[in-house]
Amino acid sequence: MGTSVLSLRMDGELLERLRDHAAKRGMSVQDYVIRTLIRDDFDERFQTAVDETEKFYGVT
Repeated sequence: MGTSVLSLRMDGELLERLRDHAAKRGMSVQDYVIRTLIRDDFDERFQTAVDETEKFYGVT
């Protein structure tokens, strides 16, 4: 798997909040954002799997 670049434009207040969150975890802003995106992607895929399983078994 290769890597790509994603550029974001954000205001200073948001960047400072991200820096604070990342610093509390001993991470860079880049690592913090990537970890957050990966976690959200997993949550979404997991919920989709749960929904599909419930549909298959007829659970409401």
